[in-house]
Amino acid sequence: MRALFLALALATPACAAERMVLAPAPAIDAPLAKGPLQKAVFAGGCFWGVEGVFERVKGVRAAVSGYAGGSKATAIYEVTGTGLTGHAEAVEVTYDPAVVSYGTLLRIFFSVAHDPTQLNRQGPDSGPQYRSALFTRGPEQERIAKAYVAQLEKAGTWKPKIVTTFEGTKPFYAAETYHQNYLRGHTTQPYIVYNDIPKVEGFKRLFPALWSERPAA
Repeated sequence: MRALFLALALATPACAAERMVLAPAPAIDAPLAKGPLQKAVFAGGCFWGVEGVFERVKGVRAAVSGYAGGSKATAIYEVTGTGLTGHAEAVEVTYDPAVVSYGTLLRIFFSVAHDPTQLNRQGPDSGPQYRSALFTRGPEQERIAKAYVAQLEKAGTWKPKIVTTFEGTKPFYAAETYHQNYLRGHTTQPYIVYNDIPKVEGFKRLFPALWSERPAA
């Protein structure tokens, strides 16, 4: 699907395929506190753009593209692309809880990293591997995530229904090396220009206090 889009996008002006909405701050969140680095896994369409957003968040130490929802044996790009593995393209974020909270990461995810109302697709990419999903790491993240989605639905932040799924602690598998830091290495590729750079620019515009000039590893 992405290969076809690259050809079609050559004559298309740059703008994000997904609609950006500044979501409200979470009413329920973990307070900032010193402690060991924590991990969170987000799935919201093509992992290139999601990684590109999270690697710019202050307090994020690493953002890794990969797969979650299926088995280790099928955590392969071409196999996941069939949509039959149970995997979603996902990003594992390692963050410092003294600098940024899980709730803030959720807010960024819903505001600029993807459109949570698109079912089994994002922009030009379709299939369950592009679904909106949260792979929480422990009961605290699960509690915060469910409370935040309920808050967004009650507030009517999006008129269409939020279709984000909660998929628990299913393992995350890092993607192939060539997918890592893909946005930074392909800033003129039409797919990146059209779909992903606007997300990064939107994050910088909507969350200037959280923007890091130096991307995470």
